[in-house]
Amino acid sequence: MSSYYYLMASLPMLRADGEMPFSYADFLEMCRPSVSRGKYLLLRELTLSSQKGVLVAEWARFYAAVGGALLLLRSRRLGRQAREDAPKDGEVAAAVSAAVNGKDPLEAEKALIALEFQKVDELVGMHAFDDRALMGYALKLKLLERKGIFDQKKGRAEADRILGVLRRQIMLGEQE
Repeated sequence: MSSYYYLMASLPMLRADGEMPFSYADFLEMCRPSVSRGKYLLLRELTLSSQKGVLVAEWARFYAAVGGALLLLRSRRLGRQAREDAPKDGEVAAAVSAAVNGKDPLEAEKALIALEFQKVDELVGMHAFDDRALMGYALKLKLLERKGIFDQKKGRAEADRILGVLRRQIMLGEQE
């Protein structure tokens, strides 16, 4: 456990509105000499929907509730019946609704990541040099990794491409 002191102290602070300071693969390499083989394997296999590991089981319940709340919101917007088996948590549903209502998709995603960062901080609590802190840091890196996928320029280019295809199809339909 004493090797965690150097590892955790050497990691830069992560912020929901920040960028990844290094890749998840680089993070794993930093962890390799400081963690047990079992812990390393947990870190290597970690996803945002993982359920194994210190702190991760608690995170998994929250993450499932966020997914359930998003599913419910989408179903309502589309005028569809929500699935009965979707995880429900009134507090999480209210926070998710506040995060995504009236915002463009990129801003909604950023708001959700901020909400998720807040939950990780809550789960880590005052832990700084142990497994809870390490797994919390890993989850935050995974969140930032997901956030990095949302590139506004690429998204706008893809939306323009789709709109162009639709316009051409409409034009062809009108000519017939």
